[in-house]
This record gives sequence, C-alpha cells and structure tokens, in this order.
Amino acid sequence: MTRDAILVSIRDALGRGPLGAEARDLVSEHIRRHARNLVPDRGNVDADTKVALFSRQIQETHATLEYVATTDDVPGAITRYLSGKNLPAKVVLAPALAKLPWNEQPLLETKVGATRGEDAVAVTGAFAAIAETGTLLLTSGAESPQTLHLLPEHHVVVVRRDQVVGSMEDCWDRLRAQGPLPRTAMFVSGPSSTADIELTHYLGAHGPRRLHVIVVDR
Repeated sequence: MTRDAILVSIRDALGRGPLGAEARDLVSEHIRRHARNLVPDRGNVDADTKVALFSRQIQETHATLEYVATTDDVPGAITRYLSGKNLPAKVVLAPALAKLPWNEQPLLETKVGATRGEDAVAVTGAFAAIAETGTLLLTSGAESPQTLHLLPEHHVVVVRRDQVVGSMEDCWDRLRAQGPLPRTAMFVSGPSSTADIELTHYLGAHGPRRLHVIVVDR
C-alpha cells in the first residue's frame, strides 16, 4: 500500500474525506520552507565552546574521546585505541578515510569497504556533530557504508572541529544544503544500549558496544 493510500484510509476512518487542493498546497509549502524549530541557547555559542560542549556531552553517554591535531594523526590514534582495549591491530575503514597515512602504522591491518559483521572495529567519519546533545549524525552512501555504523563491536568516528554545529536544527540545515538527502541519516548519542530488561543497563543491544570519537583540530 502506498503512502497516499494509507493517508486516504486514515482520513476516511476519521470521517474527513479527501484532502483538498488548498490544504495540499499548505502542506507542500510548509515542507518546502523547512521552518526551524526552537533552538536552546546553549547551542548558540562560538566554535571553541561548541567543540568543548560536544566533548562533554558525548562522554556523558559512555563514549570515549581523544583530540588530535590533524587528520594525519588519526592512524596513530587508532593504534593507541586498539592497544588500550587489548584488541587485534585490525580495522575496517570507510572509503572516505582510505587516503589517510595508514602505512605509517605498519603493524595495523586495514581493509576498506562495507562489513558483514565479521569485523570487530570500524573507523568512519561523521557528517556532523551536535554540541547541544553530544550527538553524531552518520549518513549512508558509497563513502560511508551503513553496515560500518551498526555491525562492529567497536565504532571509531572521526570528527573535524568544523563539523561541530550548535543544535539539531543547524545539523538539518547543513544536511539539506549539501544536496539530495542520503538514503539514511542516523543520529547516535553514545554506544548502543538498552535498559528495557529489568531496568538493567546493557551496552551493545542493537549496535556497537563501544563508541570512540576522535576530534581533529585541523
């Protein structure tokens, strides 16, 4: 059943009849304008404060975080993370990060592309990071396969400081401005978790058990 057919059925059940042309035009105009919602003041701050706020907020969700100076420092940060977690020196990379100097870490084994769940650690970028809530926006596409965001136990996300925005409204503005929307846009605040079973907090319920964020200064 199509979306239009579902909406017609709902209106019929409510006794409202067909949607008139004027109402359809109003709805279309509202969608086209993308009117911004209320934005909390704590997101309306300068760039340095946004980065600091994002860092505090995401670490409160059981994620870990490290700062590096440039993107060339990312491979070394990945090696440190793996060593600190006593993990094998092996990762799967999003294609967007394939050109970083991974060869400077000779003991680190890398492969590029999607995963079927056989990889323990995935390294991807993010489209944006929201300071207000400590949230990452991960989009799908050829440069960032969606399976990397969901299947590995450990997800390492590289975020440039110029990708940190104040609020979710700022994030949506940036996403719409880059052209057609991606097939999926996933908002992530910390590792996957649930407390549905006897109110016990459990990590890794429906996604990565660990989330590590690398913030790149330049």
